[in-house]
Amino acid sequence: MATPAPHAAGTLPSPWPRVAGTVVLLTVLISVLLTAFAWPSVRSHVHDVPIAVAGPPAAVQQVSAALDRRVPGGFAVTEVADTPAAERLIRDREVYGAIDVSSGTPQVITASAAGTAVAQTLQGVAAGLGQAQGAGRPSPVRDIVALPADDPRGAGLAAGALPLIIGGLLAALLLTRLVHGTARRVAGALTFALSGGLAVAAILQFWLGSLDGSYLANTGAIALAIAATSLSIIGMESLLGYAGFGLGAVTMMLIGNPLSGASTAPEMLPGWSGTLGQLLPPGAGNQLLRSTAFFDGHGSTHSVLVLTTWLGFGIALCLAGGLPRGRRRLAAVPDASTTNAMA
Repeated sequence: MATPAPHAAGTLPSPWPRVAGTVVLLTVLISVLLTAFAWPSVRSHVHDVPIAVAGPPAAVQQVSAALDRRVPGGFAVTEVADTPAAERLIRDREVYGAIDVSSGTPQVITASAAGTAVAQTLQGVAAGLGQAQGAGRPSPVRDIVALPADDPRGAGLAAGALPLIIGGLLAALLLTRLVHGTARRVAGALTFALSGGLAVAAILQFWLGSLDGSYLANTGAIALAIAATSLSIIGMESLLGYAGFGLGAVTMMLIGNPLSGASTAPEMLPGWSGTLGQLLPPGAGNQLLRSTAFFDGHGSTHSVLVLTTWLGFGIALCLAGGLPRGRRRLAAVPDASTTNAMA
């Protein structure tokens, strides 16, 4: 009768408390993952979405009151005098759409390229306005900045958000594992951002038909988003090691991606989460790409500032992490003679 071979040294079965602890840790992790990805979607709703209402002051007040009754707190209304003013605000990305009562009969103006979820909400408003007018049919809807005919739902733009984050993470992982030297890592990240931007923009624009506008401008937007993501994580890793990489990955994947508003709109995310998402590379990158692809770059200033700030932050961390350990300590501790002089 064969007997089991004795366990080699160091391969004894783990104690049951360790097994239980691992199960608890995994349960916590899957709960955090579900919360991070599901909470923004389940709790998304219209609140303070900027729109314009065009027409005489009395009619504008009447429509604004009707909107507040229909969707309390749903819209932040900007009053304008006529249709051209409303359309200008939409094309400048200052509002998502408009309700035009300047001609007496309400009509709804949308920009589905700014966000399909908001455009669909405004179409529902059009139906409500038509019923309120007793017309028996929805008010007419005009989409003045439409998504491309090859991708009318904007699926490619929404689905492309996650691969950009993963691309930045993979770039950071491979460059920190395979490439040595701060300058070489930074150069590698910037070169990959450019080549990745060229490839992703070509796929989205020329194959899937999800983007309009200038190919080079779209490439620049994607490249800036990839560079901001990868270099910030590389910088954290160079300064803090594995903990820094983990911190960067959690920030981009579990916070930045769900709060980016790529599939809805930042203003539809619950509470403060939409504002936070626009301060991180995934959210800023998505909004920048919408601006370059459909709005001739209008409304891109905030996104560019956010991405360049993260890019500069990452390069600064890379330089700090590249200092010899002794010089890093000296840079952090003030000179003794200076301290005595101040005492």
